[in-house]
Amino acid sequence: MTKSGGLSKARLGRMHDVMNGYVERGEVPGLVTLVSRHGEVFVDCLGTQSAGNSVPVRRDTLFRISSMTKPITAAATMILVEECRLRLDEPVDRLLPELADRRVLRRFDGSLDETVPANRPIAVRDLLTFCMGFGQMMAPPDAYPILKAANDLQIGMGPPNPSSMPAPNEWIRRLGTLPLMCQPGERWMYNTGADVLTVLCARAAGQPFEAFLSERLFEPLGMRDTAFSVPASELDRLATSYWTNPASGALGLFDEAVGGQWSRPPAFPSGAGGLVSTVDDYLAFGQMMLDMGRHGDERILSRPSVELMTTDQLTPEQKAVSGLVSGFFESHGWGFGMAVVTRRDGVASMPGKYGWDGGMGTSWYSDPREDMVTILMTQCAWTSPSPPPVCRDFWTLAYQAIDD
Repeated sequence: MTKSGGLSKARLGRMHDVMNGYVERGEVPGLVTLVSRHGEVFVDCLGTQSAGNSVPVRRDTLFRISSMTKPITAAATMILVEECRLRLDEPVDRLLPELADRRVLRRFDGSLDETVPANRPIAVRDLLTFCMGFGQMMAPPDAYPILKAANDLQIGMGPPNPSSMPAPNEWIRRLGTLPLMCQPGERWMYNTGADVLTVLCARAAGQPFEAFLSERLFEPLGMRDTAFSVPASELDRLATSYWTNPASGALGLFDEAVGGQWSRPPAFPSGAGGLVSTVDDYLAFGQMMLDMGRHGDERILSRPSVELMTTDQLTPEQKAVSGLVSGFFESHGWGFGMAVVTRRDGVASMPGKYGWDGGMGTSWYSDPREDMVTILMTQCAWTSPSPPPVCRDFWTLAYQAIDD
């Protein structure tokens, strides 16, 4: 048995066989797995870019990475913090007057005029830790008056939907018309904080958010294919996006490549879920984080900033009332824009490991203890906040391949 990067070739073969089973059974049309350990990279491409054609998934196939956008947005924010254009504990009011003087619902299910004043302003840190007091809830879109109002305003309370979102200044204006769901700092609430950072970073940088990301992250890291839309000349590399029917397992079309939502620049470049990328582009980001902010001879972020981003920032009180999935915060915490493993409870759950998933079918984690980056790209959306079997199996298979 030969080893490379401390991984067993035979056990990487097991990964290939198990992941190929998902393709052969039609659960996903195609996928890419990447495992990098000690700098040696193993990539496996399986299946096709869409269910209806024979175009194979390749290493440069483009996928909608949805919430894997969030860690990139957090990194962009920390670049501005390091330049003192933002400060972690400064109220956002200076650059986002739309969010000044917040009102807060007396209770989640109350009417929008049953409010109290916010105990304090929203801080930049609250946006990074998703503790701003507003976010997505795992409930029907009209379950509460605040949810119905937010969905009516089309501010991104569901899966990524670029064509429906207004431009940044209008988006933040709409958000500012709503009360907060809870007091700033009280609990972790998913997603919205990253979209607020989209507007905040653009105003702090004095340029559009997509331009700032390109200049300060994508170009230095060589992430040539990571963007909020795909040029017409490259649409043949964009995988078709699917929903999966939870009951039947049948695939339903969500977004096509040609003429789809990612075939043109969006009005709102969502820092919560708008990017497309490739497995190698995201490896560049994941490896930069693992290398404490360095990429070759270039420093993107300082070591202290990366350490801060990848340290659990939530208090026990915040965790007690929070979570997308029941029990998630018993073994995880939340840093800046990403999850952090805090307790070992599985083969792949190494304390100190950090990263996040994309609900449209992708996942990334970097593991300092194992010097390892793992990335899965598929084009099939998750059916719930809990990871699907293809994702859980990938994590297990990556770690069972360790052979030292």
